[in-house]
Amino acid sequence: MDSMKASIRSTTRQRRGGQTRLALGWLLSTSILLGACATAPSRGGIDPPSASELGVSRERLERLHSVMQGYVDRGEIAGAVTLLARDGKIVDFGAYGAQDRDRRAPMRTNSIFRIASMSKAITSVGVMILHEEGRLLLTDPLSKHLPSFRHMQVVPSAPGEEGQTPQPVPAAREITIADLLTHRSGITYGFMDAGPVGDAYRKAGVSDGLSWTEGTLAENVEKLSKMPLASQPGAEFRYGLSADVLGRVIEVVSGQSLDVFFQERIFRPLQMKDTGFAVPDDEWHRMTTAYAYVEGAGIRPMKDPEAFGLLVFSPEAYYRTPKRYFSGGAGLVSTAGDYGRFLQMLLNRGELDGVRLLSPKTVEIMTISHTSDLPRDATGEGQGIDFGLGFAIVTDLAASKILGSRGRYAWGSIYGSSFWVDPAERLVAVLLVQRYPNVDITLREQFQVLVYQSLVR
Repeated sequence: MDSMKASIRSTTRQRRGGQTRLALGWLLSTSILLGACATAPSRGGIDPPSASELGVSRERLERLHSVMQGYVDRGEIAGAVTLLARDGKIVDFGAYGAQDRDRRAPMRTNSIFRIASMSKAITSVGVMILHEEGRLLLTDPLSKHLPSFRHMQVVPSAPGEEGQTPQPVPAAREITIADLLTHRSGITYGFMDAGPVGDAYRKAGVSDGLSWTEGTLAENVEKLSKMPLASQPGAEFRYGLSADVLGRVIEVVSGQSLDVFFQERIFRPLQMKDTGFAVPDDEWHRMTTAYAYVEGAGIRPMKDPEAFGLLVFSPEAYYRTPKRYFSGGAGLVSTAGDYGRFLQMLLNRGELDGVRLLSPKTVEIMTISHTSDLPRDATGEGQGIDFGLGFAIVTDLAASKILGSRGRYAWGSIYGSSFWVDPAERLVAVLLVQRYPNVDITLREQFQVLVYQSLVR
């Protein structure tokens, strides 16, 4: 640890209104946890490398700070945390607004967030760890590991003749592990399907992974195996519970519960000490409040539980210990620092701090398009964006109509958070917020533009 301290550069803390900003020169690849460092007092030593040395304009970054603070000042969000790193060094780490407005608790860079669908990338890495060990293949039929998925039925999404309910037909082939990683399994989310498949999920009590759930992941996935598919395996990109099923595959193949596997194989090796499925009572004071947005009235704390149409959240009880249901698709909490370490591992092609989770060739196959045969915009992310093994991938920068790079990979969260990795620019970016209905499209795209416009080299 002493040798690591010698490599830590000084920290500058600035406060401006409700915004706390850290100008850091720490390496993301040091063994010191970002979450802990983010709130540490200033340390002596060599001055941190300036943003200009990393090809980033500090003056242009002020545009990012101003826009983020504007969302807070207008009452559109309570607060946010942003992290930007280039060449393994943190360029900008900002906390804006409040972690909880009613308690007047300021947002901090180590505040804990519900990351919801950002859990999927971690689950995908878990699957690929087992793939590298020869314990499963991408071409494996799902039934090899979960036999109850052997004989699936499909209820076509196209409506039948007037007054008729679409009738189930046998699946043309089995679901594969690759289908699950690319959301081409035919499995959906109940809250996204108001038709017969979603109705079947709701009748059976299939959890979407966002609210307190009775039972275990094994029990929920077993229920899901009795449900019809919404499309033929491989035929369509259909966002849904595929990552939850992959979480159960990890449990079966590894012989460990998903929480234990993640801790032992991903979080502990990467020193992601604040990432998991539940927040300990003595750390709950760092948990951000989830907000609901009411048109014309602004934001208010979300109830627990609270329904928005077919979607049900449980923003507090679901994340309390002890916890039995581990959703690989939506169940994790994390901090910007922790998630930044995870992304830096991917940018480093599978390695961080001398710990290798994946081979470079595995990261390569995860971050190329696996949906190029589908219609353009099949993922719903816009033109020029396909899907890999756990990430949206920019395949046509011109068609995407937003600043970035070809090969950039990303995903987001139903609470409004998002991340991306840009290998061409050696860039990692994280945006964490907690609001639904979220502002993720406008805010996410503005965050992206404001980061890229700050790059001057």
